[in-house]
Amino acid sequence: MINKTYPITEKLLNNGLDLSLTLLDLLTKEADNLKQNADSTSISNIANHKKETVSQLEQFSKQLSQVLATEKLLLSPNGIADYFKKAETANLNTSTSTRLWTKIISLSKQCRLLNEKNGASINLLAQHTQRALHILKGKSQQATTYGPDGSTYSERFSHSLVSV
Repeated sequence: MINKTYPITEKLLNNGLDLSLTLLDLLTKEADNLKQNADSTSISNIANHKKETVSQLEQFSKQLSQVLATEKLLLSPNGIADYFKKAETANLNTSTSTRLWTKIISLSKQCRLLNEKNGASINLLAQHTQRALHILKGKSQQATTYGPDGSTYSERFSHSLVSV
């Protein structure tokens, strides 16, 4: 069966590499936009492209998982290694596929780290925006206070500094 599925695997891995490179490029653009304080439309467009690319990567994972299932293997590091071993046993050249898989794993790690950094940047920007809104609305800098029983509550009454 591996003789039939292996060419499919090579095509899937090529596609997976392309998608991984696309995602890394989008995350890099997002990071640059966040550093340059780009407008929200640009960041939103990148986010939409990221969502689309991630969806395609999920489809890639499902398809690769189905191919591995034909050999009763799971999509995992061990499953991939076992699949390549089976392919080698069937006298198939796995050097290209192994290189593609290694590159996909490396790119995935880079994407994860960059996505976490971007997420932290967006979270920080959101906190600054929230703080600015609280100041404009006349709310306390500390939005949460503690009651006599130790429970937390937000300030109920505020006076707006600016009316729009």
